[in-house]
Amino acid sequence: MQINEIKELAMLMNSAGLSDIELKIPGMEIKLKKQGAFVQMTSTPAVEETKEQVQIHIESKPEAKVTKALNGKEVKSPIVGTFYSSPSPDSPAYVKVGDTVKKGDVLCIIEAMKMMNEIEAELDGKIVEILVANESAVEFGQPLFLIEGV
Repeated sequence: MQINEIKELAMLMNSAGLSDIELKIPGMEIKLKKQGAFVQMTSTPAVEETKEQVQIHIESKPEAKVTKALNGKEVKSPIVGTFYSSPSPDSPAYVKVGDTVKKGDVLCIIEAMKMMNEIEAELDGKIVEILVANESAVEFGQPLFLIEGV
């Protein structure tokens, strides 16, 4: 599950007026709870409580990712920051799926503290998958690309 999917869950929780949400999928459990949520006691007659139920379907295929990782090498983020696939908004992406890259080729930029850090290919190969959306937040050690060696 990506960070932007978790953010979507939080926004959904907020818009539905829920104070907490729990999501269980095979191999993962997520609990989100609003900070500062409280129950107010009053002396008014009890009113029937209506609960909104939100169903979220997240399809994950970890088996496919494991198989791909065995056949290729993940390029991971060395820092926390914002992922950019191109040098500027109107420029083409450094790489796309299917491109052949050489060790040292620039794959993307990660902006951290107003510094633009070029992330380079660690081996010669072909881009099999781009695992991060443009302009999304990335964490240290988060896989960015899957490269299959040539």
